[in-house]
Amino acid sequence: MAKKREIHEYSSDPAAQQMLARAEELGIQTAFTRADDMAPCNIGGAGMCCKQCGMGPCRLTKDGQVGICGATIDTIQARNLARAIAAGAAAHSDHGRDMAFLLKATANNEAEGYFIRDIAKLRIVAGYYDIPTEGRSPEEIANDLADLYIAQYGQQRGEAAPIRRAPKKRQELWRAQGVVPRGVDREIVETLHRTHIGDDQDLEHILEHAIRTALADGWGGSMMATDISDILFGTPAPILGQANLGVIKENMVNVVVHGHEPSLSEMIVAASQDPEIIEYAKAAGAQGINLSGICCTANEILMRQGIPAAGNFLHQELAIMTGAVEAMIVDVQCIMQALVSLATNFHTKIITTSPKVRLKGATHIEFDEHKALTIAKQILKVAIDNFKERDRSKTQIPQIKEDLIPGFSNEYINYMLGGSYRGSFRPLNDAIMSGRIRGVAAVVGCNNPRSSQDYLHNKVTKDLLKQDVLIVQTGCGAIAAAKLGLMLGEAGLSEVGPGLREICETVGIPPVLHMGSCVDNTRILTVLTQMVAEGGLGDDIDQIPAVGLAPEWMSEKALVIGAYCVASGAYVIFGGASPVSGMPDRVADSDLVQKYISQGWEERYGGKLDFILDPDEMVKVALEHIDKKRAALGLPEYNPEAFGRSGDARMRNLEALPLEERRKAIYGTAAD
Repeated sequence: MAKKREIHEYSSDPAAQQMLARAEELGIQTAFTRADDMAPCNIGGAGMCCKQCGMGPCRLTKDGQVGICGATIDTIQARNLARAIAAGAAAHSDHGRDMAFLLKATANNEAEGYFIRDIAKLRIVAGYYDIPTEGRSPEEIANDLADLYIAQYGQQRGEAAPIRRAPKKRQELWRAQGVVPRGVDREIVETLHRTHIGDDQDLEHILEHAIRTALADGWGGSMMATDISDILFGTPAPILGQANLGVIKENMVNVVVHGHEPSLSEMIVAASQDPEIIEYAKAAGAQGINLSGICCTANEILMRQGIPAAGNFLHQELAIMTGAVEAMIVDVQCIMQALVSLATNFHTKIITTSPKVRLKGATHIEFDEHKALTIAKQILKVAIDNFKERDRSKTQIPQIKEDLIPGFSNEYINYMLGGSYRGSFRPLNDAIMSGRIRGVAAVVGCNNPRSSQDYLHNKVTKDLLKQDVLIVQTGCGAIAAAKLGLMLGEAGLSEVGPGLREICETVGIPPVLHMGSCVDNTRILTVLTQMVAEGGLGDDIDQIPAVGLAPEWMSEKALVIGAYCVASGAYVIFGGASPVSGMPDRVADSDLVQKYISQGWEERYGGKLDFILDPDEMVKVALEHIDKKRAALGLPEYNPEAFGRSGDARMRNLEALPLEERRKAIYGTAAD
């Protein structure tokens, strides 16, 4: 059994530490303590266990050992990784499928409470696919777009339509490698078929189809989900929000939404603002309804509505432990089964809403977009009715929260750099080319209770900021930075390199840009594509001085994100142990898959996937990669002394001169 950690080792967040101390007082287990109690299986964790048939499971721990069917360690590891990527693609892309059906229902006036908010984006997206827009109503355009997107799931031959949005050179590379996805479901099903016993047994062949499956998500299901969310709920733009458990309020009905479906959470927001519901809450003795979010649902309503985030993945249990949450409404993904038993210690109702997800012992109120607003009100009334059951003696809300500015969609970044008439990525490219910005890093992904919550996210983020690296974030990583206060324009600038600080102050942006939920990693792909199109940083994504990091990854969704970013040309670094690490000291061939997803994928796609335990090493190799890409483009070597205080290197060089000599050098005269 692993040594029990101290509370400060569980999380770097003081609000979490306060609630973990409370859990210890009450004798309640959490994901943190369960992680200490549950020693990970080193064989399964290294991908060296196969349970794909009833002859096993086969555990390969010795050099030259094979499974009962003769499968080698590299085949088993490749199969396990491919299946995990397929599961992640299924989760994210199934979310996109539901959004496509919602768009269809909205276009046909069959979805109660929904309407098209961003007609401009609808027309832009339709234009990508040559859907006629001239003289047509938004509903007609949306209906055609919904049909096209729904078709991408079952398409059997040809090319998935959204891949045309990648840089031309990247599309040609995918075609040459034979990895352009045909349809989302087509590739996921083939992954499962190929990894069945007696099928594909060549690690490269298996992993190349894993790439194809990942692309079906990144340039397919997830990208479509983001498009539709923006069209229906509005494309995000900066808005003031708050994050951490201090957003829960003592005298209000507290409702926490948790999961990943904006179709549900956006309607809960609408219902919570209905005068009828507000009066119902007041009649129950509360001052009103207080809504907050956990996980990626938090990001969805935070970046569009300014609804506060109670926390990220590992805050879901801690929010209930405040004793002040009347209901936690969950839909799909990242929901712990432990919530139901935990809630029995308090008055909180766990309400499941998806036809795909049920928790034994939870209240189930199935959400249906055709009756969305009606059902949302029903759910809120259940929460309000539960307000009287709150035990004030068990209430403990950490008074810790931070302001933040979320909502930096790729559309808004384009606008903020040039305004309405000159929207362009030119200033960003120029800042990188001049060296004011050394490069760009996407710090994304989950929390993992086997590391100190948020520590790795924020350690890597702060260290890169000091090196003039602009940070973009999504998912739980974004909430980690928000809780630390890094998502305000003035916050943390004393810790930011001089060139990046100058850019942030000039443009009026935080040094860390919140870009949305985990499916919104496709926004980052769009930004990289636009940077390529703008010119000066190469003609494909793999030439840009950029890197992706998932310091606390834990889910299969993280693996598919990593794979589609690698296939797009990005260097991706995961923190923690590799799922295909093997035991090179005991099994000679157990590092073949690890080498292939790094060196092999880099040779094919210009991107690679590495797993690095030490955060200092993560930062070191990320900076080395950025500098290597700068050198390959012929850009000046990064020099933090070149920019900063004045914004002009010439002025910096003149600062040491006496006033009269400085004037003469600048103006050609010593006159006043």
